[in-house]
Amino acid sequence: MEIEASNGHNNKTNVEKSERERQIDEWLPITSQRNAKWWYSAFHNVTAMVGAGVLSLPYAMSQLGWGPGVAVMILSWIITLYTLWQMVEMHEMVPGKRFDRYHELGQHAFGEKLGLYIVVPQQLVVEVATNIVYMVTGGTSLKKFHDTVCPSCKKIKLTFFIMIFASVHFVLSHLPNFNSLSGVSLAAAVMSLSYSTIAWAASVDKGVQENVQYGYKSGSAAGTVFNFFNALGSVAFAYAGHNVVLEIQATIPSTAEKPSKIAMWRGVVVAYIVVALCYFPVSFIGYWMFGNSVDSDILVSLEKPAWLIAMANMFVVIHVIGSYQVYAMPVFDMIETLLVKILKFKPTTTLRFVVRNIYVAFTMFIAVTFPFFDGLLGFFGGFAFAPTTYYLPCIMWLIIYKPKKYSLSWWTNWICIVLGVLLMIVSPIGGLRTIIIKAKTYKFYS
Repeated sequence: MEIEASNGHNNKTNVEKSERERQIDEWLPITSQRNAKWWYSAFHNVTAMVGAGVLSLPYAMSQLGWGPGVAVMILSWIITLYTLWQMVEMHEMVPGKRFDRYHELGQHAFGEKLGLYIVVPQQLVVEVATNIVYMVTGGTSLKKFHDTVCPSCKKIKLTFFIMIFASVHFVLSHLPNFNSLSGVSLAAAVMSLSYSTIAWAASVDKGVQENVQYGYKSGSAAGTVFNFFNALGSVAFAYAGHNVVLEIQATIPSTAEKPSKIAMWRGVVVAYIVVALCYFPVSFIGYWMFGNSVDSDILVSLEKPAWLIAMANMFVVIHVIGSYQVYAMPVFDMIETLLVKILKFKPTTTLRFVVRNIYVAFTMFIAVTFPFFDGLLGFFGGFAFAPTTYYLPCIMWLIIYKPKKYSLSWWTNWICIVLGVLLMIVSPIGGLRTIIIKAKTYKFYS
């Protein structure tokens, strides 16, 4: 009798436990809704990938030079599309189970503890760094819009523009999950195509500048090498959508006949076509027209017509609003999972309200304190984006699928791993040097 009673009690506790877990999963932003369409994946991916990084690509080209620049751009496009395909495939490789978050896949590949230690810090660095960089970008673009529209107005500090930009996120970050972001994301994706088109079309209109030069600008060999490294980081930053790809796929419904990877892959292909339409014309045409005198933001090089540049800057602001939210959602999910599942807080609206406001305030504070944009891109680009985008998926693929030694899949993955590791080592060096040089002349909260 006692055994039966204790079994009954255990079953009851298990039912209660699974009921609580189900309620938590329905409350958490990543797993709460699984009814997304394939085109949601397309514009979430465009929003995540085509960041403001695209505007610094002509500058990166000027530090890389024609040959290496074209090679790095095209290779990055191919490698990241391949690693993205791997992640889409691995989302449901265990029948009946979905890896809804990057770290869950990491835990499957590397083990429960090690998977968390490898993936979570890198993913957090990528997402938080991206949010900080986007705070800076949003503020800078708002400032440029203001200065272009009203050149005679009183100059306002960048600090205040970053705060104005942040105020939008104190409202938007309370959208509960990815699907509720789809409208914001669609607007952002359209804007990215718009300002990229403005950037290259206005460059063509301006024509090749007089005395244009394509040689390396830095006087010293060391300077040239460091700039080259920094540019590699900027390119890595431009292809950093992988950190949110499993989380986006988690919102797509999945059945045995129609697994989520079919819809997700369709969205990814559309997104990558848009990425190519944004990145290649901007970087190649921008560099061709301005040579090595191009600014770290191509819109700065295009001073006229003023209305067009003002419009492009406003498009950047709208786009970055969407991008910030797409990158913040997995961070909210991590923090809320920790609070609710491990620290046993009640999943309430108040908890969410407090957590998300603190996060937005934190990213705003860091952005206001350190707004040296291009150095940050190179530093974070290599340090964190290279692993999660260029080679972590390949390592997981080798561990899980164990392709035959020296087969095509084996070679492809190892080449991606070697290139990714090199990128991770060299680009933070260039980025750090840029930050140090900028810091010499920098005044806080100016």
